Amino acid sequence: MRHIIRHVTRYRYSAPITYSIQTLRLTPRQDNHQHPLRWHIDAPGELTQQADAYGNVTHILTLNGAHREIELRVTGQVDVQPLHDGVVTGEDSRLPVEAFCVPTPLTQSDETIRAFTADALPRGLKTPGDGLALAGAIHERVAYVPGITDVTTAAPQVLEMGHGVCQDHSHLFLACVHGLGLPARYVSGYLYTPNEHAATHAWVDVWLQNHGWVSIDVTNHQFASDCHCRLAVARDYDSASPVRGVRIGGGEESMMVDVQVDSGPPQSQHQSQHSGFGQSQSQSQV
Repeated sequence: MRHIIRHVTRYRYSAPITYSIQTLRLTPRQDNHQHPLRWHIDAPGELTQQADAYGNVTHILTLNGAHREIELRVTGQVDVQPLHDGVVTGEDSRLPVEAFCVPTPLTQSDETIRAFTADALPRGLKTPGDGLALAGAIHERVAYVPGITDVTTAAPQVLEMGHGVCQDHSHLFLACVHGLGLPARYVSGYLYTPNEHAATHAWVDVWLQNHGWVSIDVTNHQFASDCHCRLAVARDYDSASPVRGVRIGGGEESMMVDVQVDSGPPQSQHQSQHSGFGQSQSQSQV
């Protein structure tokens, strides 16, 4: 499937900013099943490209001098091939898989999560089908309800509240898997779908013996495949978010995100728009 992607993020501030620096994870990964055909980031300053510890393509944007607005425009095309049962091969793996056994504050397991996992997986997590079963249990327990959680909501809170969005589903899945002592990681990217909660998205990869990395869309209870375009992998949202930054000054910040993911003939187009207030220039994923 060929994804045609347009992604605009605009920050506005109630007072001038004297200095800002942002890390952009807005370039698709080059994996065996995924190949960017063309890709461009338009930013209000020079971008410095590098690869992070996870093998993600990142850009650093530094702005000096007074400014009240930052606009980032991304356009491009990516060819994504189907995955068999979500198995991802031939990626840029810079860390041992054991590095993804380490929980973070957002993916920490506790007794309640371990009990939930044991109930969902009485025979453990050994096959891609087991991973899909865990996603199904989370899908049933945590309803998709946007606008209540945010990027700081941790996995135990998600399970307790029983609602959230894709980043919450993903963090809870990671906490369940970490509780079993297995490697798993967060995936940030784009999703093509005619459903309303599309565009920017998050899902997970879990490492299984004899299979490798298996990619699962917890929110939609399915294996990730050619509808999913991968931007970044990391331990959680904080280290895989599309835009992350800090600033000096600026007062109150408002953020508008406009994402369009197209594939196929014009009548198959889907567009999703989000607007609201950002925290530390982070944008939530749905």
